Amino acid sequence: MIEVRPGGRRRIDRVLAPGYLTGLGDLPLPVLRERRDEAAQEETDLSYLRRLLHARIDIVRAEQQRRSSGGDTSIVDQLASILADNALGPATGSGRHQQLEPSRAGEHRRHAEALIGDTDLTDVGSLTDSKLATALDTYATEEVSVSTFRRQVQGVMDTLNAEIAARYQRGAASVDELLDSELGRNEE
Repeated sequence: MIEVRPGGRRRIDRVLAPGYLTGLGDLPLPVLRERRDEAAQEETDLSYLRRLLHARIDIVRAEQQRRSSGGDTSIVDQLASILADNALGPATGSGRHQQLEPSRAGEHRRHAEALIGDTDLTDVGSLTDSKLATALDTYATEEVSVSTFRRQVQGVMDTLNAEIAARYQRGAASVDELLDSELGRNEE
């Protein structure tokens, strides 16, 4: 289960710390951007973990459906279709275009795999109905937790973006300054 540890050193601990958004009006613009970028990276990582969990949920549900309908086609034969159905379906939640890559992809895969311990999804057909139900419950519970934290991180990003936008609207920041800082010209 994802958790935020007060005073923790992980990125999620920092981004969701109560003081992360305190005194935004007093922070220099580069610090605001750094915080926004840090929150964006955390949101990307949480989104990746969420997608991993959704894939596992879809596999387990497909196996349960196969069993209940008496189907004899293996899940492996249906895998591309199972995973594509979710990807092609209507978007739900507060998805955002992400330009970043997950920074901890391997860690997230290990986390998703460790959730159900010795239950191996490489051969879902050999799992008992009870193990399938337990796996589905575990993945679904974790997905709710990840989604909750993801929404909180998105709220942090929205707050930071609003402060940055307000500075541009008030004239406290300019596009020319942004371009200069991006090109490294502010040291002249």
